[in-house]
Amino acid sequence: MIFPQLVSAFVVTLAALPTPATAGPPLNVSFPEQPPAFKHVVDDNFLGISWELSSFDTLWGRNVSTIPHAMQNYLHNIAVRTSKPLRIRIGGNGMDGSTYDPNLKTFLELTDPDAYFNDIPVNFGPIMFDVMNAMYDKVGPMQFILGLSMRSPHDTTNVVALTKDAEKAFGDRLDAFLLGNEPDLYAGHGNRDAYDVDTYVSEIGDMLGDLRNAGLIEHNLIGGPTICCGWNLSTILDAGLTEYPYKYYTVQRYPQHNCGGPTERNTNISYYLSHQNVGPYLNWQQEGMHKAQANNVPVLLTEYNTVACGGSNISTTFAASLWAVDVGLKAASVNYTAIYLHTREHGITYNLFDPPTPETSTDPNWTTGSTYYAALFLAEMTDSTGTVVVDLNLNNSNNDPRAQVAAYGIYSNGGNTRNKLALINYADAPAPPQVYRIPAGTASSVQVRVLTAPSVREERKISWAGQTVGENGALEGAQDTIRTDCSDGCEVEVPSPGAALVFLGDDNSQFFTGNSTIAGIGGYLSGAPRMGPASSSWAVPALLLASVVFTFWS
Repeated sequence: MIFPQLVSAFVVTLAALPTPATAGPPLNVSFPEQPPAFKHVVDDNFLGISWELSSFDTLWGRNVSTIPHAMQNYLHNIAVRTSKPLRIRIGGNGMDGSTYDPNLKTFLELTDPDAYFNDIPVNFGPIMFDVMNAMYDKVGPMQFILGLSMRSPHDTTNVVALTKDAEKAFGDRLDAFLLGNEPDLYAGHGNRDAYDVDTYVSEIGDMLGDLRNAGLIEHNLIGGPTICCGWNLSTILDAGLTEYPYKYYTVQRYPQHNCGGPTERNTNISYYLSHQNVGPYLNWQQEGMHKAQANNVPVLLTEYNTVACGGSNISTTFAASLWAVDVGLKAASVNYTAIYLHTREHGITYNLFDPPTPETSTDPNWTTGSTYYAALFLAEMTDSTGTVVVDLNLNNSNNDPRAQVAAYGIYSNGGNTRNKLALINYADAPAPPQVYRIPAGTASSVQVRVLTAPSVREERKISWAGQTVGENGALEGAQDTIRTDCSDGCEVEVPSPGAALVFLGDDNSQFFTGNSTIAGIGGYLSGAPRMGPASSSWAVPALLLASVVFTFWS
C-alpha cells in the first residue's frame, strides 16, 4: 500500500503487516553517484552454501533416485536468482577426518558411533559425485568445492585418489580443492602434535608435489588455508604460501561458539542486533586480505553462521536472518569474493533447512531455518554485470552501538551505476517502522522487497517479498514488490524488525519474478525456469497440486 503525503515524497509500506500508525523519524540516505575510488567487484553468485560431509547424504539423497524434492526447491530458489553457477562447498571437520573409498557401494558410512558431534568421520565413495552431478542436472549450474585432508600429509594416497576421481567426475563443474580444514586447531584438537604455520606450509608443498606427480591439478584448483581461530592469514602468506599457485585464500569465522554449552555470550541476542559488531567480525584477517589482494588472489569466507559448534537459541531467530544479511552485505564491501552459509546435520539450530528426520528426507515435511531467508535476500542483492557494495554508515551505525539501522549502496555495471539500496532495521516490535528518505535525483522510481517477521525472536513466521517457504522447500504466497514514484524523492518504511532491498528504476528483470519451484510433493512441475533473472517471467501455478505427478520410491 502506498500513502501519498502532502510533500513531494511517497511512503512505501506493506499492507499485510500490522505496523503502528506512526513511523519513526526519517533518516536521510545519501547514496553517492560513484563508489569510492577503490572498488571491489563481486559476481552475482557471491553467496554459496557450505555442507558438512557426515550429513550430506541425508540432505541431498543417498543415491540419484532419492534426491529430495524439497532440497531441489531450496537450491533452485537461490540458483534462479543469479546468472552464474550456485556455489557449493563440501567440507568441515568431519571431511578432514574422513576417508575416500573408490569401491564403496553407498554414498557414505559412519565409522565411529562415538565420534565427537563436531567432528564426525565417515567413509565416502563415488556415489557422492553421482548425486552432486544429478542435483546439478535438476537444479541448474553449480560450482563445487571439496575439502582435502591435511591431517596425514605423509601418506597422500587417499587424497590423490579423491582428487583424481573428483576431477574426472566433475570436469569444469569443479571449482577448487581446499587443502586442510582449520589447521590452526589441529594441535589443540589432538590431530597433530606441535603443529605450527611453518610445518603446515612445508607440508602443503609436499602435498602439491604428490598431486602434480599424479598428473592432477594441472589447472589452478587449490585453495586454503581455511583457518578459523588461532593463525593469521598474513603470517601464513609470509611463511611461504604465496609461492604456491593458489586459486583462493580461504578463511571461516563464527562470532561466538557453543562448544562448551550455552553461555551468556553465545545466548546474547543483542550482539546480533548491532551493525557495529559486523565490521570487527569480518575484518579479523584484514592485513592478510590486503596481501591477498596485492597478489590478485580472491579471499573466500567458506563458512559463516551465528554460533559455532551447532548454534544456540539465537540461531533459530529472525535476528539471525538480519545478521546474516548484514554480514553478507558487509563482506561484499570489505573485499571478500564469496561467502558460504554453513549447514549441518539434522537438529543443528543454525541450519538453513532440516528434513523431518535424517531417515525421511524424501518426505515433504521439511523445516526452514531463519538464515535461509537471508540467503534469498542476498541472492537478489547482486547483479549479473558486476556488483560493488558500499556501507553508507547510516546514522553512524559503524561506530555507535546504539544504532539500530544499517544501509548499503549497491552499484551495478562494475560499480558505474547506482542500482539498489539495502536497508536494515534491527528495532524490535512494537517499535514503529523506520523511515528511510531517498533524496530527489537518486531515481525516477523505486521497487521494494521486504524481509520481515513479527519480532526478532520469531522462528517461523518469516517472509521475503511476501512469501514464506513451505514444507517442500517451495515459496508460498503472492510475491510482493512495491513500486512507487521517486522523481521528487521518496520515503521507504522498513518494519520493526525488517530489511528492505530497494531497486532504483523500473526494470522488472532486476528482481526474480515468478515460480522457482521445480519439484512438487511427489513429482516435478514443468512451469519453473532453470536459469537466472534473465528468464524469470513465469507465473505461479494457480493450484500447485494440479501439476503433481506422484512417484513412489523403491
